[in-house]
Amino acid sequence: MNLKDLYINYFVSKGHKQIPSAPLVPENDPSVLFNTAGMQPLIPYLMGEPHPYGKRLCDYQKCVRLTDLDSVGDKTHHTFFEMLGNWSLGDYFKKESIAYSFEFLTSVLNIPIERLAITVYEGDDKIPRDEVSADAWKSHGIKEERIAYLGREDNFWIPGDSGPCGGDTEIFYWRSDDEIPERFDPEDDRWVEIWNNVFMEYHQDKDGNITELTQKNVDTGMGYERVVAVLEGVDDNYLTSVWKRPLKTLMEIAGKPYEGNETSMRIVLDHIRTSVFIAADPAGIKPSNTDQGYILRRLIRRAIRHAMKLGIDTRSDFTTPLALTFIEEYKKYYKELEDNKEVILEVLKGEKEKFAKTLEKGLKIFEKVAQSSNKIDGETAFHLYDTYGFPIELTKEEATLRNMEVDEEGFNEKFKEHQEKSRTASKGKFKGGLSGNSEIETKYHTATHLLNAALKKVIGPSVHQLGSNITEERLRFDFPCDHKLTEEEKKQVEELVNKWIEEEIPVTHETMSKESAIESGAECMFIERYPDLVTVYTIGDISKELCGGPHVQNTKEIGHFKIKKEESSSAGVRRIKAVIEPKEN
Repeated sequence: MNLKDLYINYFVSKGHKQIPSAPLVPENDPSVLFNTAGMQPLIPYLMGEPHPYGKRLCDYQKCVRLTDLDSVGDKTHHTFFEMLGNWSLGDYFKKESIAYSFEFLTSVLNIPIERLAITVYEGDDKIPRDEVSADAWKSHGIKEERIAYLGREDNFWIPGDSGPCGGDTEIFYWRSDDEIPERFDPEDDRWVEIWNNVFMEYHQDKDGNITELTQKNVDTGMGYERVVAVLEGVDDNYLTSVWKRPLKTLMEIAGKPYEGNETSMRIVLDHIRTSVFIAADPAGIKPSNTDQGYILRRLIRRAIRHAMKLGIDTRSDFTTPLALTFIEEYKKYYKELEDNKEVILEVLKGEKEKFAKTLEKGLKIFEKVAQSSNKIDGETAFHLYDTYGFPIELTKEEATLRNMEVDEEGFNEKFKEHQEKSRTASKGKFKGGLSGNSEIETKYHTATHLLNAALKKVIGPSVHQLGSNITEERLRFDFPCDHKLTEEEKKQVEELVNKWIEEEIPVTHETMSKESAIESGAECMFIERYPDLVTVYTIGDISKELCGGPHVQNTKEIGHFKIKKEESSSAGVRRIKAVIEPKEN
């Protein structure tokens, strides 16, 4: 049985409800381009909002992380991965969570206890050492020598500078044929982390003051690929059963073995898999030069460059058989892959063809430089890489054909500068964390529902939400419309929203089945995003929508609504950017 099935079956047997994997593109978290962890879609519920499925949850969540993009090509890094998770929302806590983890690892997966080691939080001047977790592990037979106490950097979780927080306990596995040492050394790379249980029991404010939480939560995460590698006894994730069929397909396409071509094969496999999942997402991401579309474009083009290094004829339709293999492998768990198969194939094929033209332009730049110099300087080499997708190896090959030199050192300097800028930018874009829950953002969530309702009245009933993005500064709302809104239409929409705010309408919510919600007339974007039980938010007789919240309790709390901009988002889609201003006295 697949590890995902074993995991879900176990936690369901312990009273947990399985929730569906959220889409890769988060609907209500503007701090990230993609969901980066299993807990991210559960943020409102970790903050105290009741979950429709109750207090015990489990799932497998598809995730994309790009902070380690430059490391992809080694044995263990991936841009797309799956996270197995289970949660307690104010129900059980440390002892029970540790008991479940121990039983699953030793009784379900049959991992010998002697191959396990543990870290717990050592405490500080504000939070005591976590002896509760240490004692719980000892009660299950983990020796004291196999438990290490580590500080904030290793065993403490907090979303940024403030918010719910607490120590965690991490579970390590001895992945080596060497004799297992009696004493656990967390610095020894032969010990590999396989599971992390976070215990949110405190709140830290922006001044660093710590208070105890009323609702104490458990949030655990287990990396699927890593644990499969452990269970199958390999130290290269790409040699596990997860990659067996895709790797076989790639070797057939390239006509080369894996040995000696590992780096490029890993990059092609990883990037095509991630591209397949991004292209299948209900958000409808297409390759572009901004946000998620830029990432998709970058991944596809990087895969093509490494396919070239493998000697694959990139004019051939090599992406299709690879994509079909991934769709076949994962469709049991993510039906959107099968549903959007044609979209996926077209996205890959279309971007490959565009990239071929870009490469042609790059060669023309190359020819132009060759006419006036016998050397490609570092800046030009990097320009060819950054703008036209020329890997340095391709630039060197083309230079050799023309008896030219390449300033590889200068290229490397420019490349490092570029990496540093990307890393700095990614700290903001890919940080994740508990966002979308501040007071102002809560107001924007409800204002978005009012805007949707107002547009239906002014423009017509065909208006519906195609996408939204909320920050502390503004809301952004995309909707189908065949024309630019007139000044009069914008004024009518604004006046309607503000009229409803002034009417002080209560905002209520109730939990019901997805089918009942739709039958009741509740509107939702992407029905497949929601579990079988859903929360429906109602604003008088004005709006009724499925939503994950959070929302104000009464429209009077919102403030004054003002449209700042109305523009085209894409063909047939308009975009409104609006703000909430303090009410005038």
